[in-house]
Amino acid sequence: MKTGLIAADGHNFPNLALMKIAAWHKQQGDTVEWVNHIERYDKVYISKVFTFTPDIHTVIQADEIERGGTGYDINKKLPEEIERLQPDYSIYQTAKWYDGKTAYGFLTRGCIRKCPWCIVPQKEGSVTPYRDIEDILQGRNSAVLMDNNILAAGLYGIRQLEKIAKIGCKVDFNQGLDARLIVSNPEFPKLLSKIKWLNPVRLACDSQPMMKTVEKAAGLLRAAGLKPHRLFAYVLLTGLQDSLDRINFLKELDIMPFAQPYRDFTPKQVIPQWQRDMARWCNESYLKILPFQGLQPPKGILLQRIFFIINQLPK
Repeated sequence: MKTGLIAADGHNFPNLALMKIAAWHKQQGDTVEWVNHIERYDKVYISKVFTFTPDIHTVIQADEIERGGTGYDINKKLPEEIERLQPDYSIYQTAKWYDGKTAYGFLTRGCIRKCPWCIVPQKEGSVTPYRDIEDILQGRNSAVLMDNNILAAGLYGIRQLEKIAKIGCKVDFNQGLDARLIVSNPEFPKLLSKIKWLNPVRLACDSQPMMKTVEKAAGLLRAAGLKPHRLFAYVLLTGLQDSLDRINFLKELDIMPFAQPYRDFTPKQVIPQWQRDMARWCNESYLKILPFQGLQPPKGILLQRIFFIINQLPK
């Protein structure tokens, strides 16, 4: 059986569902490859993680096409015999981001929070155990973990964090850690300081009330001896001034802000231009040293740089 895969969201990050589907088909003796649109396939799987990702309109030559992922159907899940498999990393062996030494996966699924901009509670419910860190690593020495709230997983989450510290692998919880739980449990800063981190520890400052909580969590983590000392915080862009205040607040705390435009769950949402401009200004290193002007700069890196410099000259 000739099987084709399409990651509608692109190839900048691993699609675990497609990796497991690839593993299952290879166990059946089938061939698996990324779809080449001039080829014909017995079956093609299209995965779309985000609701805002455009659909695939290119003609696909296949006897059967199956679509899955939150971008298509929030309730659709992999069959259990596929879900329990180890992902097939070989399908990404030529991807620039994959180093062959890093594992990807979840220790837990779900989240206790019900943030209106997040689809996770609706899709996965509250926090439940999912995998053991060694089951994810499979002998590798680092892991990017996509848990939405590992600190809310009770004793299971604590045991997994302790195990990570004990075996000495490097990790990155790339969806962030809950600053409210770091502040409320004095054991969390101590435990997190014992872990080796792939990247700065990630928090989230998505609303004005979170500012003081993030500030306190950062202080507790640094006082506990967190290494690296550098912290990172996601910033959801809502109101212009509110978002700018949070970004500047984080900068004052020596926390690296990362701005994300607000997205709803509709595919035709129009992102305001100020959100695009602010995200670019905040996230691109050559712009973030300059004050945000709230104006749309011209295209091209050199022209953008000149634009921002001119706007800071005395009027």
